[in-house]
Amino acid sequence: QVQLVGSGGGLVQAGGSLRLSCAASGRTFSNYAMGWFREDPGKEREFVAAISRSGESTSYADSVKGRFTISRDVAKNTMYLQMNSLKPEDTAVYFCAAATSPSYFSIYRSKTMYEYWGQGTQVTVSS
Repeated sequence: QVQLVGSGGGLVQAGGSLRLSCAASGRTFSNYAMGWFREDPGKEREFVAAISRSGESTSYADSVKGRFTISRDVAKNTMYLQMNSLKPEDTAVYFCAAATSPSYFSIYRSKTMYEYWGQGTQVTVSS
């Protein structure tokens, strides 16, 4: 299995930026499609962004499109989420996740496709 450790969260003013990281260890990082999800208290965990094994295919939730960028560095076994123009409604705990993927180019938007999850990192955006 793969172990995931998310980091990079914090407190930022509206309009600011943060970069989240997700370090993977264990099985081969390139075997997994990856994703970011977020969860607010009392709400369901929602999709934010996903990236394929190859890194060439990406997908974003409409609410973050144009502001967030997902990427992965195979050499560092790490996935990133660059978050720009942050809004108060982006406040949530952010989770990284990994999905075993037979395809080099598939991306997954459903949380049910992901087998492994990081511990979550808090992002708070003040107005």
